Amino acid sequence: MKKTFLMLIFAGVILNCAAQKISETKTGVKVGTDAAQPFLFSLNTLTAENPRWNIHYSGSYGERTSGQFGYDGLGQQFGLKGYLGSRFTLYATAAIGFANSGGITSAQQAEVRDLVGGKDIAGFRLGAGLGVNRDWSGIGAAISRMTASFDQANWRIAGNLRFEKAFDKTRDKLDFITSFGFQHRVSSVLYLGFEALGQDLEGFWEKDEAEGGTKLMIGPSINLEPNQSKLSFSISGGPVFYATRSNVIPSEAIREIGSVASGNGYTIRALVNFNLHR
Repeated sequence: MKKTFLMLIFAGVILNCAAQKISETKTGVKVGTDAAQPFLFSLNTLTAENPRWNIHYSGSYGERTSGQFGYDGLGQQFGLKGYLGSRFTLYATAAIGFANSGGITSAQQAEVRDLVGGKDIAGFRLGAGLGVNRDWSGIGAAISRMTASFDQANWRIAGNLRFEKAFDKTRDKLDFITSFGFQHRVSSVLYLGFEALGQDLEGFWEKDEAEGGTKLMIGPSINLEPNQSKLSFSISGGPVFYATRSNVIPSEAIREIGSVASGNGYTIRALVNFNLHR
């Protein structure tokens, strides 16, 4: 756990130094934010004011965690996000995992979200959408996600509530995942804050929860958005705790902080986003 926070603090120092170097040659502060994906565990919905298409790459490392972003070993993910017009956002990902024990697996996910409240970059936005995924074991699932965010000139918050129904009788009837993030602008290009995640919340009332129980994570969040650059960078992670446990062998469902059989762990995830239109 100490290693996790030391790595995050070190990354923050590097990003802060880079931000100071960049801001020395840039003046003024942007009003609002046009970040395509500032958080790592909470997705936002794009608007007509931010119709750009983006591609991103993210890598993660985890100990005693397994899954999409908290893979036990090295995990990698490639994604595409863009505005389809008429208030719809497309988000698609393909993930590859290289396990510490050997072997390579993959998972895919795609969803479309509609902006049902708030049409501007600044202020409150509310979205809802549907999608499908294929997990590490080849089992498909239908997903639904509600998103909410509030953006101002110097700070922003975002939260998600995700529902998942796997097409397999050995899985839970319905899975619940929630996340929340907050970031404050500390310079013209640098944001600092935290992110929290609650995974498989049905473990609070289901003793045989299929992913091993309810997991929680909270840790620092850093986002760097250089002015006039196509690139932006984010990093987040922290300790992973069990809130409840079940005796079921964990499935290979797509999860941000994974499914573990015993013990707590940690995960660190970093993302590089490339704006195709800037």
